Amino acid sequence: MKPWAGRFEKGTARQVEEFTASIHFDRRLYREDIAGSIAHACALAACGAISGAEADALIAGLGEVLQDIESGAVDFSASDEDIHTAVERMLAAKVGDVAKKLHTGRSRNDQVALDMRLYVRKEAERLAGLIDDVRRALVDVADANAGVVMPGYTHMQHAQPVLFAHHLLAYFEMLTRDMERLADAARRANVSPLGSGALAGTAHPVDRAAVARELGCSGVTRNSIDAVSDRDFVMEFLASAAIIMVHLSRLAEEIVLWSSQEFGFIELDDAFATGSSMMPQKKNPDVAELIRGKVGRVVGDLVAVLTVMKGLPLAYNRDMQEDKESLFDAVDTVASCLEVMAPMVRTMKVNAGAMREAAGRGFTTATDLADYLVRKGIPFREAHAAVGRLVLKCVREGKSFDELTLDEWKTLAPGVSEDVLEIVRVEASLEARAVRGGTAPAQVRAALEEARAMLGRRTMLGRRAGSMDAG
Repeated sequence: MKPWAGRFEKGTARQVEEFTASIHFDRRLYREDIAGSIAHACALAACGAISGAEADALIAGLGEVLQDIESGAVDFSASDEDIHTAVERMLAAKVGDVAKKLHTGRSRNDQVALDMRLYVRKEAERLAGLIDDVRRALVDVADANAGVVMPGYTHMQHAQPVLFAHHLLAYFEMLTRDMERLADAARRANVSPLGSGALAGTAHPVDRAAVARELGCSGVTRNSIDAVSDRDFVMEFLASAAIIMVHLSRLAEEIVLWSSQEFGFIELDDAFATGSSMMPQKKNPDVAELIRGKVGRVVGDLVAVLTVMKGLPLAYNRDMQEDKESLFDAVDTVASCLEVMAPMVRTMKVNAGAMREAAGRGFTTATDLADYLVRKGIPFREAHAAVGRLVLKCVREGKSFDELTLDEWKTLAPGVSEDVLEIVRVEASLEARAVRGGTAPAQVRAALEEARAMLGRRTMLGRRAGSMDAG
Protein backbone atom coordinates (compact mmCIF):
# COMPACT_ATOMS: atom_id res chain seq x y z
CA MET A 1 0.00 0.00 0.00
CA LYS A 2 1.21 3.49 -0.84
CA PRO A 3 2.07 5.67 2.15
CA TRP A 4 -0.50 8.18 0.95
CA ALA A 5 -3.26 5.69 -0.02
CA GLY A 6 -5.74 6.66 2.71
CA ARG A 7 -7.09 9.60 0.73
CA PHE A 8 -7.79 7.50 -2.40
CA GLU A 9 -10.61 5.11 -3.23
CA LYS A 10 -8.63 3.13 -5.82
CA GLY A 11 -5.05 2.47 -6.74
CA THR A 12 -2.96 4.24 -9.33
CA ALA A 13 -3.04 3.11 -12.93
CA ARG A 14 -0.18 0.89 -14.02
CA GLN A 15 0.97 3.53 -16.49
CA VAL A 16 1.00 6.19 -13.77
CA GLU A 17 2.86 3.96 -11.36
CA GLU A 18 5.56 3.31 -13.96
CA PHE A 19 5.64 6.96 -15.09
CA THR A 20 6.03 8.43 -11.62
CA ALA A 21 8.39 5.83 -10.13
CA SER A 22 11.93 6.98 -9.41
CA ILE A 23 13.21 3.87 -7.67
CA HIS A 24 15.10 2.73 -10.78
CA PHE A 25 17.47 5.67 -10.41
CA ASP A 26 17.11 7.09 -6.88
CA ARG A 27 17.97 3.70 -5.38
CA ARG A 28 21.57 4.91 -5.35
CA LEU A 29 20.58 7.24 -2.49
CA TYR A 30 20.02 4.29 -0.14
CA ARG A 31 23.03 5.05 2.06
CA GLU A 32 22.01 8.66 2.51
CA ASP A 33 18.38 7.72 3.09
CA ILE A 34 19.26 5.18 5.77
CA ALA A 35 21.71 7.55 7.46
CA GLY A 36 19.01 10.24 7.59
CA SER A 37 16.46 7.75 8.96
CA ILE A 38 18.80 6.65 11.76
CA ALA A 39 19.41 10.26 12.76
CA HIS A 40 15.66 10.93 12.63
CA ALA A 41 14.91 7.90 14.81
CA CYS A 42 17.38 9.19 17.40
CA ALA A 43 15.72 12.61 17.31
CA LEU A 44 12.23 11.12 17.73
CA ALA A 45 13.37 9.18 20.77
CA ALA A 46 15.10 12.22 22.25
CA CYS A 47 11.91 14.30 22.06
CA GLY A 48 9.67 11.49 23.35
CA ALA A 49 7.80 10.84 20.10
CA ILE A 50 8.91 7.20 20.24
CA SER A 51 10.48 5.15 23.01
CA GLY A 52 14.15 4.37 23.30
CA ALA A 53 13.43 0.69 22.67
CA GLU A 54 11.53 1.56 19.51
CA ALA A 55 14.39 3.73 18.32
CA ASP A 56 16.84 0.91 18.99
CA ALA A 57 14.70 -1.49 16.98
CA LEU A 58 14.43 0.96 14.09
CA ILE A 59 18.16 1.62 14.05
CA ALA A 60 19.01 -2.08 14.16
CA GLY A 61 16.50 -2.80 11.40
CA LEU A 62 17.87 -0.02 9.23
CA GLY A 63 21.33 -1.47 9.67
CA GLU A 64 20.06 -4.82 8.42
CA VAL A 65 18.37 -3.15 5.45
CA LEU A 66 21.66 -1.50 4.57
CA GLN A 67 23.46 -4.84 4.70
CA ASP A 68 20.79 -6.47 2.53
CA ILE A 69 21.02 -3.78 -0.13
CA GLU A 70 24.82 -3.84 -0.20
CA SER A 71 24.89 -7.62 -0.43
CA GLY A 72 22.66 -7.52 -3.51
CA ALA A 73 19.85 -9.39 -1.78
CA VAL A 74 17.27 -6.65 -2.43
CA ASP A 75 15.02 -6.64 -5.48
CA PHE A 76 13.70 -3.13 -6.08
CA SER A 77 10.45 -2.79 -8.00
CA ALA A 78 8.38 0.04 -9.48
CA SER A 79 5.73 -0.53 -6.81
CA ASP A 80 8.22 0.84 -4.28
CA GLU A 81 7.86 4.21 -6.05
CA ASP A 82 11.04 5.69 -4.55
CA ILE A 83 13.96 4.83 -2.29
CA HIS A 84 12.16 6.19 0.80
CA THR A 85 9.21 3.86 0.35
CA ALA A 86 11.48 0.95 -0.51
CA VAL A 87 13.54 1.35 2.66
CA GLU A 88 10.41 1.69 4.79
CA ARG A 89 8.94 -1.48 3.23
CA MET A 90 12.10 -3.44 3.92
CA LEU A 91 12.30 -2.02 7.42
CA ALA A 92 8.73 -3.14 8.16
CA ALA A 93 9.69 -6.66 7.11
CA LYS A 94 12.49 -6.54 9.69
CA VAL A 95 10.85 -4.87 12.69
CA GLY A 96 7.11 -4.97 12.07
CA ASP A 97 4.64 -2.19 12.89
CA VAL A 98 7.17 -0.04 14.70
CA ALA A 99 8.46 0.86 11.23
CA LYS A 100 5.27 2.88 10.77
CA LYS A 101 6.44 5.29 13.47
CA LEU A 102 9.67 6.26 11.71
CA HIS A 103 7.99 8.80 9.45
CA THR A 104 6.59 10.75 12.41
CA GLY A 105 7.39 14.45 11.95
CA ARG A 106 8.98 13.87 8.56
CA SER A 107 7.91 14.30 4.94
CA ARG A 108 9.42 12.80 1.86
CA ASN A 109 10.05 16.43 0.92
CA ASP A 110 12.59 17.11 3.66
CA GLN A 111 13.75 13.50 3.47
CA VAL A 112 14.77 13.67 -0.18
CA ALA A 113 16.26 17.13 0.30
CA LEU A 114 18.51 15.65 2.96
CA ASP A 115 19.43 12.65 0.82
CA MET A 116 20.43 14.89 -2.04
CA ARG A 117 22.50 17.17 0.18
CA LEU A 118 24.39 14.25 1.68
CA TYR A 119 24.93 12.78 -1.77
CA VAL A 120 26.28 16.04 -3.20
CA ARG A 121 28.59 16.42 -0.22
CA LYS A 122 29.93 12.90 -0.67
CA GLU A 123 30.40 13.13 -4.43
CA ALA A 124 32.02 16.55 -4.24
CA GLU A 125 34.65 15.05 -1.97
CA ARG A 126 35.15 12.03 -4.24
CA LEU A 127 35.54 14.15 -7.35
CA ALA A 128 38.00 16.40 -5.54
CA GLY A 129 40.14 13.35 -4.84
CA LEU A 130 40.04 12.34 -8.51
CA ILE A 131 40.97 15.87 -9.54
CA ASP A 132 43.92 15.68 -7.19
CA ASP A 133 45.09 12.56 -9.06
CA VAL A 134 45.08 14.49 -12.35
CA ARG A 135 46.88 17.40 -10.70
CA ARG A 136 49.56 15.01 -9.47
CA ALA A 137 49.97 13.52 -12.94
CA LEU A 138 50.40 17.00 -14.43
CA VAL A 139 53.03 17.93 -11.85
CA ASP A 140 54.90 14.65 -12.30
CA VAL A 141 55.07 15.07 -16.10
CA ALA A 142 55.98 18.74 -15.77
CA ASP A 143 58.73 17.90 -13.28
CA ALA A 144 60.14 15.14 -15.48
CA ASN A 145 60.25 17.54 -18.45
CA ALA A 146 61.16 20.73 -16.61
CA GLY A 147 63.60 21.95 -19.25
CA VAL A 148 61.50 21.18 -22.31
CA VAL A 149 60.67 24.26 -24.43
CA MET A 150 57.59 24.59 -26.62
CA PRO A 151 55.88 27.35 -28.55
CA GLY A 152 53.14 29.13 -26.67
CA TYR A 153 50.06 29.90 -28.73
CA THR A 154 47.41 32.54 -29.10
CA HIS A 155 44.76 32.14 -31.80
CA MET A 156 46.48 28.76 -32.48
CA GLN A 157 49.43 30.73 -33.92
CA HIS A 158 52.96 30.67 -32.56
CA ALA A 159 53.20 33.43 -29.96
CA GLN A 160 56.15 33.23 -27.56
CA PRO A 161 58.32 30.36 -26.32
CA VAL A 162 57.31 28.83 -22.99
CA LEU A 163 58.39 25.88 -20.92
CA PHE A 164 56.24 22.78 -21.41
CA ALA A 165 56.06 22.53 -17.61
CA HIS A 166 54.64 26.05 -17.46
CA HIS A 167 51.96 25.05 -19.96
CA LEU A 168 50.98 21.96 -17.95
CA LEU A 169 50.87 23.97 -14.73
CA ALA A 170 48.21 26.18 -16.30
CA TYR A 171 45.93 23.14 -16.15
CA PHE A 172 47.02 22.54 -12.56
CA GLU A 173 45.70 26.01 -11.75
CA MET A 174 42.38 25.33 -13.49
CA LEU A 175 41.90 22.06 -11.63
CA THR A 176 42.82 23.69 -8.33
CA ARG A 177 40.02 26.20 -8.86
CA ASP A 178 37.73 23.26 -9.66
CA MET A 179 38.53 21.72 -6.28
CA GLU A 180 37.80 25.04 -4.60
CA ARG A 181 34.44 25.29 -6.37
CA LEU A 182 33.53 21.77 -5.27
CA ALA A 183 34.48 22.68 -1.71
CA ASP A 184 32.20 25.71 -1.86
CA ALA A 185 29.35 23.63 -3.28
CA ALA A 186 29.80 20.98 -0.59
CA ARG A 187 29.88 23.62 2.14
CA ARG A 188 26.57 25.12 1.05
CA ALA A 189 25.03 21.66 0.63
CA ASN A 190 26.15 20.61 4.08
CA VAL A 191 23.14 21.79 6.09
CA SER A 192 20.30 19.61 7.28
CA PRO A 193 16.71 20.25 6.12
CA LEU A 194 15.23 17.55 8.39
CA GLY A 195 12.51 19.01 10.56
CA SER A 196 11.14 21.13 7.74
CA GLY A 197 8.40 18.60 7.08
CA ALA A 198 6.40 18.99 3.90
CA LEU A 199 6.95 22.76 3.87
CA ALA A 200 5.86 24.34 7.19
CA GLY A 201 8.06 22.54 9.71
CA THR A 202 7.21 19.69 12.05
CA ALA A 203 4.96 19.93 15.11
CA HIS A 204 7.16 17.48 17.01
CA PRO A 205 9.93 19.09 19.09
CA VAL A 206 12.82 17.36 17.39
CA ASP A 207 16.27 18.80 17.99
CA ARG A 208 17.22 19.77 14.48
CA ALA A 209 20.72 20.83 15.47
CA ALA A 210 21.38 17.43 17.07
CA VAL A 211 20.25 15.71 13.87
CA ALA A 212 22.58 17.92 11.87
CA ARG A 213 25.50 17.05 14.14
CA GLU A 214 24.70 13.35 13.89
CA LEU A 215 24.90 13.61 10.10
CA GLY A 216 28.08 15.67 10.09
CA CYS A 217 26.28 18.77 8.81
CA SER A 218 27.43 22.26 9.71
CA GLY A 219 23.96 23.46 10.68
CA VAL A 220 20.29 23.47 9.72
CA THR A 221 18.30 25.25 7.05
CA ARG A 222 16.74 28.51 8.23
CA ASN A 223 13.42 28.46 6.34
CA SER A 224 11.26 25.37 6.00
CA ILE A 225 9.72 26.43 2.68
CA ASP A 226 13.11 27.08 1.14
CA ALA A 227 14.51 23.89 2.64
CA VAL A 228 12.18 21.57 0.75
CA SER A 229 12.11 23.54 -2.51
CA ASP A 230 15.79 24.44 -2.78
CA ARG A 231 17.98 22.71 -5.33
CA ASP A 232 20.55 25.49 -5.61
CA PHE A 233 23.13 23.11 -4.21
CA VAL A 234 22.45 20.67 -7.05
CA MET A 235 22.71 23.41 -9.67
CA GLU A 236 25.89 24.74 -8.10
CA PHE A 237 27.44 21.28 -8.04
CA LEU A 238 26.44 20.73 -11.68
CA ALA A 239 27.90 24.10 -12.65
CA SER A 240 31.16 23.09 -10.97
CA ALA A 241 31.03 19.74 -12.77
CA ALA A 242 30.46 21.44 -16.12
CA ILE A 243 33.47 23.71 -15.58
CA ILE A 244 35.59 20.69 -14.65
CA MET A 245 34.58 19.09 -17.93
CA VAL A 246 35.41 22.25 -19.87
CA HIS A 247 38.91 22.18 -18.39
CA LEU A 248 39.33 18.47 -19.13
CA SER A 249 38.11 19.10 -22.66
CA ARG A 250 40.67 21.83 -23.25
CA LEU A 251 43.46 19.53 -22.10
CA ALA A 252 42.03 16.69 -24.17
CA GLU A 253 41.96 18.93 -27.25
CA GLU A 254 45.63 19.77 -26.80
CA ILE A 255 46.46 16.08 -26.40
CA VAL A 256 44.67 15.41 -29.69
CA LEU A 257 46.62 18.18 -31.41
CA TRP A 258 49.98 17.36 -29.83
CA SER A 259 49.71 13.68 -30.78
CA SER A 260 49.03 14.45 -34.46
CA GLN A 261 51.75 14.10 -37.10
CA GLU A 262 51.51 17.83 -37.74
CA PHE A 263 52.58 18.58 -34.17
CA GLY A 264 54.35 15.43 -33.03
CA PHE A 265 54.84 16.87 -29.54
CA ILE A 266 53.71 13.73 -27.71
CA GLU A 267 52.91 10.10 -28.31
CA LEU A 268 50.14 8.47 -26.33
CA ASP A 269 50.79 5.20 -24.59
CA ASP A 270 49.30 2.26 -26.48
CA ALA A 271 47.01 1.58 -23.52
CA PHE A 272 45.33 4.97 -24.03
CA ALA A 273 44.93 4.97 -27.81
CA THR A 274 43.03 2.89 -30.34
CA GLY A 275 43.47 1.85 -33.96
CA SER A 276 41.46 1.75 -37.14
CA SER A 277 39.52 -1.23 -38.45
CA MET A 278 40.62 -0.33 -41.99
CA MET A 279 43.86 1.67 -41.78
CA PRO A 280 46.64 -0.39 -40.15
CA GLN A 281 48.91 2.60 -39.50
CA LYS A 282 46.48 4.55 -37.31
CA LYS A 283 46.97 5.35 -33.63
CA ASN A 284 43.98 7.42 -32.63
CA PRO A 285 43.54 9.59 -29.50
CA ASP A 286 40.04 8.22 -28.93
CA VAL A 287 40.17 8.54 -25.14
CA ALA A 288 40.95 12.25 -25.33
CA GLU A 289 38.29 12.70 -28.00
CA LEU A 290 35.67 11.01 -25.84
CA ILE A 291 36.53 13.22 -22.88
CA ARG A 292 36.14 16.20 -25.18
CA GLY A 293 32.81 14.87 -26.43
CA LYS A 294 31.34 14.07 -23.02
CA VAL A 295 31.38 17.73 -22.01
CA GLY A 296 28.06 18.13 -23.79
CA ARG A 297 26.42 15.61 -21.48
CA VAL A 298 27.42 17.41 -18.31
CA VAL A 299 26.59 20.86 -19.68
CA GLY A 300 23.25 19.36 -20.70
CA ASP A 301 22.72 18.00 -17.20
CA LEU A 302 23.21 21.49 -15.78
CA VAL A 303 20.85 23.05 -18.31
CA ALA A 304 18.24 20.36 -17.63
CA VAL A 305 18.10 21.11 -13.90
CA LEU A 306 18.18 24.87 -14.45
CA THR A 307 15.22 24.44 -16.79
CA VAL A 308 13.31 22.25 -14.34
CA MET A 309 13.70 24.77 -11.54
CA LYS A 310 13.23 28.04 -13.41
CA GLY A 311 9.43 28.32 -13.15
CA LEU A 312 8.49 26.38 -10.04
CA PRO A 313 6.34 28.06 -7.40
CA LEU A 314 7.12 27.36 -3.76
CA ALA A 315 7.33 24.87 -2.22
CA TYR A 316 7.96 21.29 -3.41
CA ASN A 317 6.74 20.18 -6.85
CA ARG A 318 7.08 16.73 -8.42
CA ASP A 319 9.05 18.29 -11.28
CA MET A 320 11.98 18.26 -8.86
CA GLN A 321 12.20 14.49 -9.19
CA GLU A 322 13.89 15.25 -12.50
CA ASP A 323 16.98 16.61 -10.77
CA LYS A 324 18.35 13.19 -9.87
CA GLU A 325 19.10 11.59 -13.21
CA SER A 326 20.95 14.69 -14.35
CA LEU A 327 22.95 14.81 -11.12
CA PHE A 328 23.80 11.12 -11.22
CA ASP A 329 24.79 11.26 -14.89
CA ALA A 330 27.06 14.24 -14.29
CA VAL A 331 28.75 12.54 -11.34
CA ASP A 332 29.35 9.35 -13.31
CA THR A 333 30.59 11.18 -16.40
CA VAL A 334 32.99 13.51 -14.60
CA ALA A 335 34.37 10.69 -12.46
CA SER A 336 35.02 8.43 -15.45
CA CYS A 337 36.78 11.22 -17.34
CA LEU A 338 38.99 12.11 -14.38
CA GLU A 339 39.82 8.45 -13.78
CA VAL A 340 41.13 8.00 -17.32
CA MET A 341 42.77 11.42 -17.72
CA ALA A 342 45.33 10.95 -14.94
CA PRO A 343 46.99 7.79 -16.31
CA MET A 344 46.74 9.03 -19.90
CA VAL A 345 48.71 12.15 -19.01
CA ARG A 346 51.16 10.26 -16.85
CA THR A 347 52.06 7.73 -19.53
CA MET A 348 52.33 9.97 -22.59
CA LYS A 349 55.78 10.23 -24.20
CA VAL A 350 57.06 13.79 -24.64
CA ASN A 351 59.00 14.61 -27.82
CA ALA A 352 61.26 17.36 -26.49
CA GLY A 353 63.11 17.79 -29.79
CA ALA A 354 59.96 18.44 -31.79
CA MET A 355 58.74 20.95 -29.22
CA ARG A 356 62.05 22.81 -29.13
CA GLU A 357 62.27 22.94 -32.92
CA ALA A 358 58.73 24.31 -33.13
CA ALA A 359 59.49 26.93 -30.47
CA GLY A 360 62.14 28.43 -32.73
CA ARG A 361 59.78 28.85 -35.67
CA GLY A 362 57.30 31.62 -36.31
CA PHE A 363 59.40 34.54 -35.00
CA THR A 364 58.40 33.72 -31.41
CA THR A 365 61.05 36.08 -30.01
CA ALA A 366 59.72 39.13 -31.90
CA THR A 367 58.37 40.65 -28.69
CA ASP A 368 61.79 40.29 -27.08
CA LEU A 369 63.23 42.21 -30.02
CA ALA A 370 60.69 45.01 -29.56
CA ASP A 371 61.54 45.13 -25.84
CA TYR A 372 65.22 45.34 -26.78
CA LEU A 373 64.50 48.43 -28.90
CA VAL A 374 62.56 49.97 -26.03
CA ARG A 375 65.66 49.65 -23.87
CA LYS A 376 67.48 51.56 -26.65
CA GLY A 377 65.11 54.46 -26.07
CA ILE A 378 62.56 53.76 -28.80
CA PRO A 379 58.86 54.06 -27.84
CA PHE A 380 57.18 50.64 -27.81
CA ARG A 381 54.73 51.42 -30.62
CA GLU A 382 57.57 52.47 -32.87
CA ALA A 383 59.60 49.44 -31.84
CA HIS A 384 56.61 47.20 -32.52
CA ALA A 385 56.22 48.64 -36.02
CA ALA A 386 59.94 48.30 -36.76
CA VAL A 387 60.02 44.66 -35.73
CA GLY A 388 56.84 44.03 -37.71
CA ARG A 389 58.54 45.38 -40.83
CA LEU A 390 61.54 43.15 -40.21
CA VAL A 391 59.30 40.11 -39.82
CA LEU A 392 57.58 41.00 -43.09
CA LYS A 393 60.96 41.22 -44.82
CA CYS A 394 61.91 37.80 -43.46
CA VAL A 395 58.62 36.27 -44.57
CA ARG A 396 59.02 37.66 -48.09
CA GLU A 397 62.62 36.44 -48.33
CA GLY A 398 61.96 33.10 -46.65
CA LYS A 399 64.36 33.79 -43.81
CA SER A 400 64.30 33.28 -40.05
CA PHE A 401 65.85 35.62 -37.49
CA ASP A 402 68.81 33.24 -37.27
CA GLU A 403 69.61 33.83 -40.92
CA LEU A 404 69.85 37.62 -40.75
CA THR A 405 73.28 39.23 -40.97
CA LEU A 406 74.43 41.80 -38.44
CA ASP A 407 74.15 44.48 -41.11
CA GLU A 408 70.52 43.54 -41.64
CA TRP A 409 69.93 43.73 -37.92
CA LYS A 410 71.46 47.19 -37.75
CA THR A 411 68.94 48.51 -40.27
CA LEU A 412 66.25 47.83 -37.67
CA ALA A 413 66.98 50.97 -35.62
CA PRO A 414 69.83 53.18 -34.45
CA GLY A 415 71.98 51.66 -31.72
CA VAL A 416 71.41 48.01 -32.63
CA SER A 417 74.60 46.00 -32.11
CA GLU A 418 75.79 42.41 -31.78
CA ASP A 419 73.93 41.99 -28.48
CA VAL A 420 70.73 41.67 -30.50
CA LEU A 421 71.82 38.14 -31.46
CA GLU A 422 71.53 37.06 -27.84
CA ILE A 423 68.11 38.72 -27.42
CA VAL A 424 66.43 36.63 -30.11
CA ARG A 425 67.53 33.31 -28.68
CA VAL A 426 64.64 31.20 -27.39
CA GLU A 427 66.42 30.51 -24.11
CA ALA A 428 67.04 34.22 -23.58
CA SER A 429 63.35 34.88 -24.14
CA LEU A 430 62.46 32.35 -21.46
CA GLU A 431 64.94 33.80 -18.97
CA ALA A 432 63.55 37.28 -19.54
CA ARG A 433 60.07 36.28 -18.26
CA ALA A 434 61.24 36.23 -14.66
CA VAL A 435 58.17 37.81 -13.04
CA ARG A 436 56.16 35.70 -10.62
CA GLY A 437 53.90 33.47 -12.68
CA GLY A 438 56.13 33.82 -15.75
CA THR A 439 57.80 31.10 -17.80
CA ALA A 440 61.41 31.75 -16.75
CA PRO A 441 63.01 28.47 -15.62
CA ALA A 442 63.56 29.70 -12.07
CA GLN A 443 59.93 30.81 -11.79
CA VAL A 444 58.67 27.52 -13.16
CA ARG A 445 60.85 25.57 -10.75
CA ALA A 446 59.36 27.59 -7.90
CA ALA A 447 55.86 26.99 -9.26
CA LEU A 448 56.52 23.25 -9.44
CA GLU A 449 57.66 23.23 -5.82
CA GLU A 450 54.56 25.14 -4.78
CA ALA A 451 52.31 22.84 -6.77
CA ARG A 452 53.97 19.79 -5.26
CA ALA A 453 53.35 21.19 -1.78
CA MET A 454 49.69 21.76 -2.65
CA LEU A 455 49.08 18.19 -3.79
CA GLY A 456 46.91 16.26 -1.42
CA ARG A 457 45.97 19.43 0.42
CA ARG A 458 42.24 18.89 0.71
CA THR A 459 39.86 21.81 0.96
CA MET A 460 36.76 19.68 1.40
CA LEU A 461 34.60 19.47 4.51
CA GLY A 462 35.82 17.41 7.40
CA ARG A 463 33.08 15.62 9.31
CA ARG A 464 32.69 13.08 12.03
CA ALA A 465 32.82 9.56 10.67
CA GLY A 466 30.26 7.01 11.78
CA SER A 467 29.29 3.48 10.81
CA MET A 468 26.21 4.80 9.04
CA ASP A 469 27.69 8.05 7.72
CA ALA A 470 26.43 8.80 4.23
CA GLY A 471 30.00 9.37 3.12
